[in-house]
Amino acid sequence: MTKHSFLIIHGLGGSGPDHWQTWLAQELTKRNYHVCYPTFSNFNSPNKEVWLEELAAAIATIPDNHRLTVITHSLGCLLWLHYAANQNRRIAKQVVLVAPPSPTIVLSEAKSFYPVPLNGQQLPRTAEDTLFVHSSNDPYCSMEDAEKYINIGLPSITFPNMGHINPNSGHGRWPWILEQCLASEKNPVIV
Repeated sequence: MTKHSFLIIHGLGGSGPDHWQTWLAQELTKRNYHVCYPTFSNFNSPNKEVWLEELAAAIATIPDNHRLTVITHSLGCLLWLHYAANQNRRIAKQVVLVAPPSPTIVLSEAKSFYPVPLNGQQLPRTAEDTLFVHSSNDPYCSMEDAEKYINIGLPSITFPNMGHINPNSGHGRWPWILEQCLASEKNPVIV
């Protein structure tokens, strides 16, 4: 039986104890999954190159015989897009990119993450399944800007009125994402 690992990638400012990512890491750990939930350095003023090195180090801790699911949030989505753009190998079974910030409005605290690589060719190379998750009223990514991710041509879900899908919008516990992670054990396609 193939074992399963989860890599959870936070965004700008980290995720903190009340964030759904922290809750998800705890829930998956309780179920005896291997969970890698690194805290990237200088998370209030990140440097893309440093974060890419730290991400590579985190991925190196995943056992080779484990099926990997990557769950990102916000700036963590952009980090994964940059990482995937420079890879020519399958890294993960699934990747879920939750609430990516606008690819066109540069976040002043994270200038090094722009421009955002939006070439959809690299994502299928690095993961069998990739899912973009958006909110219809995300203050960091309008629906117009979310179309740039949707136009990559990979599966995408838009939830109504979930803000930035973080504690400020009421998402400390987020059962949907846990259900997706657990369903991936039985069904390799996230829907």
